[in-house]
Amino acid sequence: MAQKVYDTPAAALDGLLFDGMTIAAGGFGLCGIPEQLIIAVGASNVRDLTVISNNAGVDDWGLGLLLQSRQVKKMISSYVGENDEFERQFIAGELEVEFCPQGTLAERLRAGGAGIPGFYTPTGVGTIIAKGKEQRQFDGQTYILERSIVADLSLVKAYQADHAGNLIYRRTARNFNPMIAACGKITVAEVEQIVETGRLNPEHIHTPSIFVNRIVQTVPEKRIEQRTTSDRPKT
Repeated sequence: MAQKVYDTPAAALDGLLFDGMTIAAGGFGLCGIPEQLIIAVGASNVRDLTVISNNAGVDDWGLGLLLQSRQVKKMISSYVGENDEFERQFIAGELEVEFCPQGTLAERLRAGGAGIPGFYTPTGVGTIIAKGKEQRQFDGQTYILERSIVADLSLVKAYQADHAGNLIYRRTARNFNPMIAACGKITVAEVEQIVETGRLNPEHIHTPSIFVNRIVQTVPEKRIEQRTTSDRPKT
Protein backbone atom coordinates (compact mmCIF):
# COMPACT_ATOMS: atom_id res chain seq x y z
CA MET A 1 0.00 0.00 0.00
CA ALA A 2 1.32 3.42 -0.96
CA GLN A 3 2.24 5.79 1.86
CA LYS A 4 -0.58 8.33 2.13
CA VAL A 5 0.30 10.34 5.25
CA TYR A 6 2.29 13.57 4.74
CA ASP A 7 3.84 15.86 7.33
CA THR A 8 2.62 19.25 6.10
CA PRO A 9 -0.05 20.65 3.75
CA ALA A 10 2.68 21.85 1.39
CA ALA A 11 4.18 18.36 1.26
CA ALA A 12 0.75 16.82 0.66
CA LEU A 13 0.29 19.08 -2.38
CA ASP A 14 3.81 18.71 -3.73
CA GLY A 15 3.80 17.84 -7.43
CA LEU A 16 0.01 18.15 -7.77
CA LEU A 17 -0.49 21.85 -8.56
CA PHE A 18 -0.26 23.49 -11.98
CA ASP A 19 -1.52 26.69 -13.59
CA GLY A 20 -5.01 26.49 -15.10
CA MET A 21 -6.06 23.44 -13.09
CA THR A 22 -9.50 22.69 -11.64
CA ILE A 23 -9.75 22.36 -7.85
CA ALA A 24 -12.86 21.20 -5.96
CA ALA A 25 -12.92 22.22 -2.30
CA GLY A 26 -15.21 20.89 0.41
CA GLY A 27 -17.10 22.90 2.98
CA PHE A 28 -20.25 24.93 3.53
CA GLY A 29 -19.57 28.47 4.61
CA LEU A 30 -16.55 28.01 6.87
CA CYS A 31 -17.76 24.64 8.16
CA GLY A 32 -15.71 21.69 6.98
CA ILE A 33 -13.32 23.63 4.75
CA PRO A 34 -9.76 22.37 4.19
CA GLU A 35 -8.35 25.65 5.49
CA GLN A 36 -4.68 24.70 5.76
CA LEU A 37 -4.62 23.08 2.33
CA ILE A 38 -6.15 26.25 0.89
CA ILE A 39 -3.41 28.31 2.53
CA ALA A 40 -0.82 25.96 1.00
CA VAL A 41 -2.38 26.42 -2.45
CA GLY A 42 -2.09 30.17 -1.97
CA ALA A 43 1.55 29.92 -0.93
CA SER A 44 2.35 27.90 -4.06
CA ASN A 45 1.40 30.88 -6.26
CA VAL A 46 -0.38 28.60 -8.75
CA ARG A 47 -2.53 30.75 -11.08
CA ASP A 48 -5.64 30.76 -13.30
CA LEU A 49 -7.53 28.29 -11.15
CA THR A 50 -11.07 27.09 -11.71
CA VAL A 51 -12.44 26.45 -8.22
CA ILE A 52 -15.57 24.42 -7.55
CA SER A 53 -17.11 24.88 -4.12
CA ASN A 54 -20.48 25.61 -2.56
CA ASN A 55 -19.18 29.06 -1.63
CA ALA A 56 -16.10 31.25 -1.79
CA GLY A 57 -15.37 31.51 1.92
CA VAL A 58 -15.13 34.99 3.45
CA ASP A 59 -12.79 37.82 2.59
CA ASP A 60 -9.99 36.82 4.94
CA TRP A 61 -10.41 33.05 5.27
CA GLY A 62 -11.01 29.96 3.21
CA LEU A 63 -11.21 30.36 -0.56
CA GLY A 64 -11.50 34.10 -0.04
CA LEU A 65 -7.72 34.08 0.44
CA LEU A 66 -7.24 32.76 -3.12
CA LEU A 67 -9.57 35.45 -4.45
CA GLN A 68 -7.57 38.13 -2.64
CA SER A 69 -4.35 36.87 -4.18
CA ARG A 70 -6.00 36.79 -7.62
CA GLN A 71 -5.20 33.13 -8.18
CA VAL A 72 -8.77 32.20 -9.18
CA LYS A 73 -9.92 32.70 -12.76
CA LYS A 74 -13.33 31.03 -12.46
CA MET A 75 -15.67 29.99 -9.64
CA ILE A 76 -18.38 27.34 -9.92
CA SER A 77 -20.56 27.88 -6.85
CA SER A 78 -24.09 27.93 -5.51
CA TYR A 79 -23.74 30.58 -2.77
CA VAL A 80 -21.28 33.45 -2.53
CA GLY A 81 -23.05 36.00 -0.35
CA GLU A 82 -20.41 36.34 2.38
CA ASN A 83 -17.50 37.58 0.26
CA ASP A 84 -17.15 41.26 -0.67
CA GLU A 85 -14.05 40.67 -2.80
CA PHE A 86 -15.90 38.02 -4.80
CA GLU A 87 -18.67 40.55 -5.44
CA ARG A 88 -16.20 43.24 -6.48
CA GLN A 89 -14.31 41.01 -8.90
CA PHE A 90 -17.54 39.63 -10.38
CA ILE A 91 -19.10 43.05 -10.98
CA ALA A 92 -15.83 44.37 -12.41
CA GLY A 93 -15.65 41.48 -14.86
CA GLU A 94 -12.39 40.23 -13.33
CA LEU A 95 -13.80 36.83 -12.29
CA GLU A 96 -15.71 34.32 -14.38
CA VAL A 97 -18.61 32.84 -12.42
CA GLU A 98 -20.85 29.86 -13.07
CA PHE A 99 -23.75 29.84 -10.63
CA CYS A 100 -25.26 26.41 -10.04
CA PRO A 101 -28.31 25.47 -7.93
CA GLN A 102 -27.08 23.87 -4.74
CA GLY A 103 -28.72 20.47 -5.21
CA THR A 104 -27.60 20.36 -8.83
CA LEU A 105 -24.03 21.17 -7.78
CA ALA A 106 -24.08 18.35 -5.23
CA GLU A 107 -25.36 15.92 -7.85
CA ARG A 108 -22.83 17.06 -10.47
CA LEU A 109 -20.06 16.30 -7.97
CA ARG A 110 -21.59 12.96 -6.94
CA ALA A 111 -22.11 11.93 -10.56
CA GLY A 112 -18.52 12.79 -11.39
CA GLY A 113 -17.31 10.52 -8.62
CA ALA A 114 -19.64 7.74 -9.79
CA GLY A 115 -18.45 7.90 -13.39
CA ILE A 116 -21.76 9.28 -14.69
CA PRO A 117 -21.13 11.90 -17.41
CA GLY A 118 -24.45 13.73 -17.06
CA PHE A 119 -28.02 13.63 -15.78
CA TYR A 120 -31.39 15.28 -16.35
CA THR A 121 -32.99 17.52 -13.72
CA PRO A 122 -36.05 19.80 -13.65
CA THR A 123 -34.17 22.35 -11.54
CA GLY A 124 -33.53 25.52 -13.54
CA VAL A 125 -36.02 24.86 -16.34
CA GLY A 126 -37.35 28.16 -17.65
CA THR A 127 -34.51 30.17 -16.07
CA ILE A 128 -31.10 31.42 -17.15
CA ILE A 129 -29.69 28.16 -15.76
CA ALA A 130 -31.20 26.31 -18.73
CA LYS A 131 -29.61 28.55 -21.37
CA GLY A 132 -27.66 26.54 -23.93
CA LYS A 133 -28.45 23.17 -22.29
CA GLU A 134 -30.20 20.23 -23.87
CA GLN A 135 -33.82 19.79 -22.80
CA ARG A 136 -35.94 16.64 -22.87
CA GLN A 137 -39.42 15.59 -21.86
CA PHE A 138 -39.94 12.76 -19.40
CA ASP A 139 -43.52 11.84 -18.40
CA GLY A 140 -44.76 15.22 -19.55
CA GLN A 141 -42.19 17.25 -17.60
CA THR A 142 -39.24 19.20 -19.00
CA TYR A 143 -35.74 18.41 -17.80
CA ILE A 144 -32.35 19.93 -18.61
CA LEU A 145 -29.11 18.04 -19.08
CA GLU A 146 -26.40 18.83 -16.54
CA ARG A 147 -22.83 17.60 -16.95
CA SER A 148 -21.02 15.98 -14.07
CA ILE A 149 -17.85 17.44 -12.55
CA VAL A 150 -14.46 15.74 -12.40
CA ALA A 151 -11.77 17.93 -10.83
CA ASP A 152 -8.02 17.74 -11.35
CA LEU A 153 -7.67 17.95 -7.57
CA SER A 154 -10.10 17.62 -4.68
CA LEU A 155 -9.36 19.12 -1.26
CA VAL A 156 -11.48 17.93 1.66
CA LYS A 157 -11.62 18.25 5.43
CA ALA A 158 -12.33 15.24 7.65
CA TYR A 159 -12.41 14.60 11.37
CA GLN A 160 -10.68 11.20 11.41
CA ALA A 161 -8.65 9.13 8.97
CA ASP A 162 -6.70 5.92 9.17
CA HIS A 163 -3.40 5.32 7.41
CA ALA A 164 -5.20 3.68 4.48
CA GLY A 165 -7.17 6.88 3.82
CA ASN A 166 -10.63 5.97 5.08
CA LEU A 167 -12.38 9.14 6.26
CA ILE A 168 -14.98 10.07 8.86
CA TYR A 169 -16.48 13.55 8.85
CA ARG A 170 -17.90 15.24 11.94
CA ARG A 171 -21.56 16.20 11.97
CA THR A 172 -22.45 19.09 9.64
CA ALA A 173 -18.82 19.39 8.54
CA ARG A 174 -19.59 16.43 6.29
CA ASN A 175 -21.65 18.66 3.91
CA PHE A 176 -20.09 18.63 0.40
CA ASN A 177 -16.92 16.77 1.42
CA PRO A 178 -17.95 13.19 0.49
CA MET A 179 -19.01 14.16 -3.05
CA ILE A 180 -15.90 16.27 -3.57
CA ALA A 181 -13.63 13.54 -2.24
CA ALA A 182 -14.99 11.18 -4.88
CA CYS A 183 -14.96 13.52 -7.88
CA GLY A 184 -11.24 14.37 -7.92
CA LYS A 185 -8.65 12.68 -10.10
CA ILE A 186 -6.45 13.16 -7.03
CA THR A 187 -7.87 13.76 -3.54
CA VAL A 188 -6.00 15.23 -0.58
CA ALA A 189 -7.65 15.12 2.85
CA GLU A 190 -6.86 17.44 5.74
CA VAL A 191 -7.79 15.69 8.99
CA GLU A 192 -7.82 16.36 12.71
CA GLN A 193 -6.94 12.83 13.84
CA ILE A 194 -5.09 9.92 12.24
CA VAL A 195 -5.50 6.43 13.71
CA GLU A 196 -4.06 3.05 12.83
CA THR A 197 -5.73 1.19 9.99
CA GLY A 198 -8.43 -1.05 11.41
CA ARG A 199 -9.34 1.27 14.27
CA LEU A 200 -12.26 2.91 12.48
CA ASN A 201 -15.63 1.19 12.59
CA PRO A 202 -16.39 0.26 8.96
CA GLU A 203 -20.04 1.20 9.54
CA HIS A 204 -18.99 4.77 10.36
CA ILE A 205 -16.70 5.44 7.38
CA HIS A 206 -18.09 8.10 5.04
CA THR A 207 -15.38 8.12 2.34
CA PRO A 208 -13.61 4.83 1.54
CA SER A 209 -9.85 4.87 1.15
CA ILE A 210 -9.99 4.13 -2.58
CA PHE A 211 -10.95 7.77 -3.18
CA VAL A 212 -8.15 9.29 -1.06
CA ASN A 213 -4.57 9.67 -2.29
CA ARG A 214 -2.93 11.78 0.42
CA ILE A 215 -3.63 12.75 4.04
CA VAL A 216 -2.23 15.46 6.28
CA GLN A 217 -3.02 16.07 9.94
CA THR A 218 -3.54 19.71 10.94
CA VAL A 219 -4.72 21.70 13.94
CA PRO A 220 -8.10 23.20 12.97
CA GLU A 221 -8.80 26.90 13.27
CA LYS A 222 -12.55 27.13 13.63
CA ARG A 223 -13.88 30.54 12.64
CA ILE A 224 -17.44 31.85 12.69
CA GLU A 225 -18.81 33.67 9.64
CA GLN A 226 -21.32 35.87 11.45
CA ARG A 227 -20.98 36.09 15.20
CA THR A 228 -24.22 37.09 16.95
CA THR A 229 -24.17 37.90 20.65
CA SER A 230 -26.69 39.09 23.18
CA ASP A 231 -26.43 41.73 25.90
CA ARG A 232 -28.96 39.91 28.07
CA PRO A 233 -27.56 39.07 31.51
CA LYS A 234 -27.06 35.38 32.22
CA THR A 235 -29.67 33.80 34.44
